Amino acid sequence: MKIKIIIIFLSILFFSSSCQTIKKKSDKIAEKENERFGLFLGKQVSELKMELGAPTDDYINEAGNETLVYKTKKYGIPCERKFEINANGTIIKFSSSGCI
Repeated sequence: MKIKIIIIFLSILFFSSSCQTIKKKSDKIAEKENERFGLFLGKQVSELKMELGAPTDDYINEAGNETLVYKTKKYGIPCERKFEINANGTIIKFSSSGCI
């Protein structure tokens, strides 16, 4: 009985520490992603297109600004990066989801 409890406790401890490790790694990757693409904020859209090429999709959002969407896949996981461009052609907002 005591051995079962010890095994269960160690299993729970192992899985919880594994989840912490995965979370730390994903947070670190997200931070690098934001640093790299955050550098485009305040720059012209032409610089973005020179670096990343043509967007996968583009549309006008509810604020009236153009949004460029770049979609990729890595290890079968979809990644989506969005850049919001104002009327002057300046990048004013960046967001990403699922990018590793």
